[in-house]
Amino acid sequence: MACREQVLSNDFGEILVDYVLTRGVEQTESVCYDIIDDQFTILYVERSRLSPINVSNYTYNSIPKLYGLMQEGDAYGSFDPLSLIRSGIVQVQRPPLSLTGKGVILGFVDTGIRYDMEVFRRPDGTSRILSIWDQTIQEGTPPEGFSYGTEYTNAEINEALLSEDPLAVVPSTDEIGHGTSVASAAAGSDLGYGLNFMGAAPDADIVMVKCRQAKQYLRDYYFVPEGVPAYSDGDIGRAVKYLDSLVRERERPVVICIGMGTNWGAHSGSSILARYLSRVAVKRNRVMIVAGGNEGNASHHFSEAFAMPSYEAEQTAEVRVGEGERGFLMELWVNTPNTAGVSIRSPGGETIPFGDFRGGETRNYSFIYERTRVSVDHVLVEQDSGDELVVFRFTDPTPGVWTFRIRLRGDSGYGFLFMWLPITQFLHSETYFLRPTPYMTLTEPALAANVITPSFYHAANNSFAIESGRGFARDGRIEPAFAAPGVGVSTALGEKSGSSMAAAITAGAAAQFMQWAVLEGNDTLANSIEVKAYFIRGAARSADLVYPNHSWGYGRLDIARTFEILAGTARD
Repeated sequence: MACREQVLSNDFGEILVDYVLTRGVEQTESVCYDIIDDQFTILYVERSRLSPINVSNYTYNSIPKLYGLMQEGDAYGSFDPLSLIRSGIVQVQRPPLSLTGKGVILGFVDTGIRYDMEVFRRPDGTSRILSIWDQTIQEGTPPEGFSYGTEYTNAEINEALLSEDPLAVVPSTDEIGHGTSVASAAAGSDLGYGLNFMGAAPDADIVMVKCRQAKQYLRDYYFVPEGVPAYSDGDIGRAVKYLDSLVRERERPVVICIGMGTNWGAHSGSSILARYLSRVAVKRNRVMIVAGGNEGNASHHFSEAFAMPSYEAEQTAEVRVGEGERGFLMELWVNTPNTAGVSIRSPGGETIPFGDFRGGETRNYSFIYERTRVSVDHVLVEQDSGDELVVFRFTDPTPGVWTFRIRLRGDSGYGFLFMWLPITQFLHSETYFLRPTPYMTLTEPALAANVITPSFYHAANNSFAIESGRGFARDGRIEPAFAAPGVGVSTALGEKSGSSMAAAITAGAAAQFMQWAVLEGNDTLANSIEVKAYFIRGAARSADLVYPNHSWGYGRLDIARTFEILAGTARD
């Protein structure tokens, strides 16, 4: 049976599993499942039959994570091609290569698209958008193989463009503007309408998935503020599945761009969604680009690496909670083979004594003089990373400094611990670590293996953007791959900044490369791994830096230099 009502209803909880539920689960009105692939299934169960959400009742990775948008700023200004020039994109748009993304499909998982804008049209006025899957509109027909939302075809979009009221024909739009900005930076074009605007791949075709926002019960669990966009693994995963299918359906290469991220997760690409993205990324004729986040300067990450000359050692982390904070989740990850105990001290001086929390149940704490409630879940061996995890859920935290003493035990001679607060927009106030580290601040799922993750910098002066997420992955993998322009990038809605802008420019460059590689027959089996390697080889590097490094990866994106290296004409 189709899971349409269960997918849409807040009365049904979502459980992620990394296998196909072909036996043992009978699909009924109370329980059903939706298969993404053979290692990613979403189980829907009536919430009245489920235990409350916490790590003790479910495996950590089975609880959907929520992802926010990775764009900032509303500055407006005239078109400035500097970001495209710095990336080598304008140079390869010109002869002799003349790479404009022609024949490539650029697919976006985002907030929708304002399809009536001229930057998304061909010279004859018809739309370059092949289709829109709007997951938020339920009155129409969903794509084949999917149970919800409405798919609008190119013919329907063109019909809408000819009408006096386009939204009466195709009612999908982008209220937030994030998806429109990303799509225009990657694939917008000036076709003689006097717009003086050009995207990276102006002849690529476009497919947009307007992602449905997460269910309210998940927003409540994660304390996402009202009105802040938040998206769940299941809807993002289905969006990628839809875009992935276009390669077979259209027999054309597809570049997928995701401009969302979260701080929840192991920061090693081990989540069910991240592993799915990795599987898609290695398929031939697919390129997967994921924004790396804007958390580099947010003070939401704390880490320590230290020698342990004896069996036991202690570290202290302090969190400054701002006024008006309604609640938040915080995660502590401890590398194998050590184990951890934690003591918590409130701003008022009340202390929760050390505990190793290994009882397998959620422990709930309250305070005599404060309204704060804290629940603590512990996983000695987290299923997908293999490391120890402690999840703290604070409700009505008292403003002030909260102190966490972490006692590590082990005989390996060293200790590593990592803590993350939510991304900035998922907090209600200014809440941060007093001794943060800007490194290992790339958001998930940007740390999925095989995907291409750029950090971002100022094209105007080649300086690194302090807001940009930085590497490396917690398992030591080198991410980001490189940096791309992400500050003051020209879009059809004005100048925008953030990691989603760097992802958009990288996606446009990838569309250019796939035109040369696949459609022009130079590397017909190209995928994300190859494109990433080509871009790394061509990246511009400074003599005063050592590469790879946490901020720049292997350098600055320069697709023109990539082709110079291929041609043997590159100069140092």
